Amino acid sequence: VQLQASGGGSVQAGGSLSLSCAASGRIFSSHVVGWFRQAPGKEREFVATIRWSSASTWYADSVKGRFTISKDKAKNTVYLQMSSLKPEDTAVYYCAVGSGRNDVSSIVEYNRWGQGTQVTVSS
Repeated sequence: VQLQASGGGSVQAGGSLSLSCAASGRIFSSHVVGWFRQAPGKEREFVATIRWSSASTWYADSVKGRFTISKDKAKNTVYLQMSSLKPEDTAVYYCAVGSGRNDVSSIVEYNRWGQGTQVTVSS
């Protein structure tokens, strides 16, 4: 499966942005599709993920209540709606597909990655 992330941009603190991750190829029902982010000089970190076959979602504590992950299976696309954005949300955001068998927040569980999309939040 190949992933194409889009929707990044620049926004002021408190604003909103929506990211999309379009997948070409089959995503198995047990898989999860997630978002990670990487700020300059920092390691890539988990943001949110969603089970392809159900409504199960997981979020990093830092984004709970502000970000919402969703999917449109007919479009083979996963979305990340981000609101109440903070300067510390500034990063390159990546989408990825993982097996979903173990820790869904662990980067090692993900083996298909899209290119990143830049999100910049100014104060």
